[in-house]
Amino acid sequence: MTAEPIDNRVFVLVLQHPQEQRQALSTAGAISTTLSHARVAIGLSWPNLARPLGRKADPDRWGVLYLGSARPEVDQEIVAHGRSGKASENPSALLRALDGIVLLDGTWSQAKNLWWRNPWLLRLHRLVLNPLVAARYGKIRREPRRAALSTIEAAALVLRHAEPAPGAADALMAALEGLIADARPLPEHRRVSAAGRSRRR
Repeated sequence: MTAEPIDNRVFVLVLQHPQEQRQALSTAGAISTTLSHARVAIGLSWPNLARPLGRKADPDRWGVLYLGSARPEVDQEIVAHGRSGKASENPSALLRALDGIVLLDGTWSQAKNLWWRNPWLLRLHRLVLNPLVAARYGKIRREPRRAALSTIEAAALVLRHAEPAPGAADALMAALEGLIADARPLPEHRRVSAAGRSRRR
């Protein structure tokens, strides 16, 4: 039986590069099935936030996950920047006031392509990820550096700080563990047994 989606407060909008949807290890789909308030928009560019979201939205109350060129020299998991580019003096309050977050889904180069093709993203608060633990999905799909998380891990990290309760973040991480289990190759003895069963059918 499929679990009911979690009723998250902060909307999660994933902008997915068209080539990423063909990746077997993409995690964007798991976000939209795990959360009640989430959407995946596939494309390269949109004129504004409202177009991929499907409704009007105030950019002042939205953030975009942005992996900077260098890891921040702080022990915070998320460094929040205002639209001016300056780091927020109260990142916790900024995160809790957000209506939604935008994530760019694709390889490193594809995500950068999405960033530059959508200048309206500069109107949102920038959330620089600074994870304190290594990516879980890195064991299955290589990331360019330690601070780079899979899309579902990035969403979980932000929601853990922005939501009043950990339910949404926990549900996303549980979904990730399921993806990892499905992607992990069978041990040698199990592959042999499975092959034997297949030949007998």
